[in-house]
Amino acid sequence: MDTGLFDYVLPEELIAQRPAEKRDRSRMLALRRDSGAYELHDFADIVDFLRPGDALISNDTKVMKARMYGRKNGLPDGALFEILLIAPHPRGEARPGCRYQVMLKPGKRALPGTRVQLIDRAERLSPDAPSFTVAERLEDGTFAVDFDTPDQETLQEQYGHIPLPPYIKRRDEEKDFERYQTIFARVPGAVAAPTAGLHFTPDVLEKLRARGVAEGRVTLHVGPGTFKPVSTADLTMHKMHSERFELPAATAELINATHRRGGRVLAVGTTTVRTLESCCDEKGAVTPQSGETSIFLYPPYRPRAVDMLLTNFHLPKSTLLMLVSCFADREKVLEAYQYAIREKMRFYSYGDCMLLF
Repeated sequence: MDTGLFDYVLPEELIAQRPAEKRDRSRMLALRRDSGAYELHDFADIVDFLRPGDALISNDTKVMKARMYGRKNGLPDGALFEILLIAPHPRGEARPGCRYQVMLKPGKRALPGTRVQLIDRAERLSPDAPSFTVAERLEDGTFAVDFDTPDQETLQEQYGHIPLPPYIKRRDEEKDFERYQTIFARVPGAVAAPTAGLHFTPDVLEKLRARGVAEGRVTLHVGPGTFKPVSTADLTMHKMHSERFELPAATAELINATHRRGGRVLAVGTTTVRTLESCCDEKGAVTPQSGETSIFLYPPYRPRAVDMLLTNFHLPKSTLLMLVSCFADREKVLEAYQYAIREKMRFYSYGDCMLLF
C-alpha cells in the first residue's frame, strides 16, 4: 500500500503549541464510521455519544520527566548533551536501576566511556550532581548508559524535563508538568502522553459514570517511535517500534462482558487500541496479557475488540493516522481532516480531538 495515500498538508499555525485553557474546552469532530458524516462538538458532549452498558477504556501510563541535559566530564565548557530516557535496559543486572536505554544528542560524540554530568532544572552545573557514563551504542541507534544512582525518581524531579513533542517549538514550562499528563496517569514509563486522554476532567468522568458507562484501564508506555513517520514508499515494509503494555484481568473481563451484553467499547487513544488489538482473538475476545507489542494496524484491517475511538489529529503519513483509518475508510478520515483544517481546529498533542463512532 502506498504511504503517500495518507499524506495531507497542514498549515503550521494549526499545530497547537500550548494546551487549551481548560481540558474539556477543546473541540471534538465526531465522525460516523459507516457513512463518513461528521459534525463539530465541544469535547464535553462526548457524554451524549455513550449509553448505559458501554465501556470506556483508557491508558494509565504516566509521562516521565525523561529529557535531561548535561556537560561532558562536568566541565562548564564541556560538550552539551541532551538525553531522552526510553526504558530500563535489560542488561543492567549488575547495577539494578542504573542502566537505561536512551537517545543521545549529539550521538557522534557519545563514545563508550564518555561521562556526562547532569544540569539541574535551573540550568546549574554542580560538582556533586549525578552523572551517567555511555556504555554502548545499540543496533537501533540508541544508547545504553549507566547512571551513578538508581534513584530515578529524584533524578527526574531535580534534573528532568517534560519531553514535549518535536513539533512544539518551545521548552517545557511548569504548566506542562500537569497538562501534558492525563488524569488517568498512574504508572510511570512513557516518554509521550497518550494525548486523547488529555481532554478528560473529573466532571466529565462523573457524568459518564452517572450515565452507566463502565471504566477500565490498560497500560502502554508510549515510546519515542510514536513520532516516527513511515519513510518507506510501501507502508507494509515499515518496521514498527515496540512498546511495553499490560492488559489487566479486570479490564479484559469488562471488555468481554460489555460485548456479551451488546455494549460498545470506546478506546481512549490509539495506544489503548494497540493494547487491546494485541490481546484479542478473531472474534474480538481479549485475554489479559503483558509484554511488548509492535502491532502495526492499517487498512483494510478492522478493529475487533474496539467499537469507538477517541483520538487527537495525527501527523501525515504516520502509523497513527493509518490506525485511525482502520475505523473508517481512509477517504472519509482525510475528508474529515480537511474539514478540521477549514474550521481551524488545533492539531497534534495539545490540540483538539476526533471521535469515530
